[in-house]
Amino acid sequence: MKKIISFLIRKVPRRYLQVLSPPVMKFLAWWFRGNKYTCPIDGRSYRKLLPYGRIEARANALAPGSLSLERHRLIWLYLQRKTNFFNTKMHFLHIAPEQCFMKKFEEMHGEGYITADIESPLAKVKMDIHHIPFPDNHFDALMCNHVLEHVESDFQALKELHRVLKPGGWAILQVPFFFPLTETTLEDKTIVDPLEREKQYGQSDHVRRYGKDYADRIRSVGFKVTEDDFVKSLEESEIRKFALPAEEIIFIAVK
Repeated sequence: MKKIISFLIRKVPRRYLQVLSPPVMKFLAWWFRGNKYTCPIDGRSYRKLLPYGRIEARANALAPGSLSLERHRLIWLYLQRKTNFFNTKMHFLHIAPEQCFMKKFEEMHGEGYITADIESPLAKVKMDIHHIPFPDNHFDALMCNHVLEHVESDFQALKELHRVLKPGGWAILQVPFFFPLTETTLEDKTIVDPLEREKQYGQSDHVRRYGKDYADRIRSVGFKVTEDDFVKSLEESEIRKFALPAEEIIFIAVK
């Protein structure tokens, strides 16, 4: 199972997986039902979760009912417990929208919830993050997870994210990290070979590998940044039950 999932993730474009995987996952959600793990997003429980990962699949990572990974379940709990996201109607921009969130976010924020992506068939708006087609000071909040490592200029993308947020607006801006972390972000535009990019940056479609300076890169466009180790505040029983990441830092940027 681990090898099959790793192969599919590596070889099948994300836009096709987004369309084809839900029917299969519905069956697996029934097959793996149990009471050891629970996804806080949809409330379903399982005897085990699916493995997930490109190179070496992590055990008990993917909840088949919601399609959530460890980081998604952590973000859901963060939004519930540390923000007003589920208490106040917002204009909310969701870039490269994760399927596990979309239905619930739509129910909460209605027409104010905007999904955007350069290629995903699930998004409402086709958009290049370097040139966001919305006016200044438009959104109350936004989320942009595991995107900035793919784009030509993360600084231009961050400037656009800052521009479209209202003063006081906040953003969750997650990227993958590969340990041990380097002091500064690694990027070399002359590296175009997919295999070399995978070797240097962890994935063939990544163009940089973020280091300890990631928060400073966000600050450079005008954001105030909090590096929240929210997972450390949770009980061990919750971390096990929800299958959460042990070390994930949530990067909160405020305009």
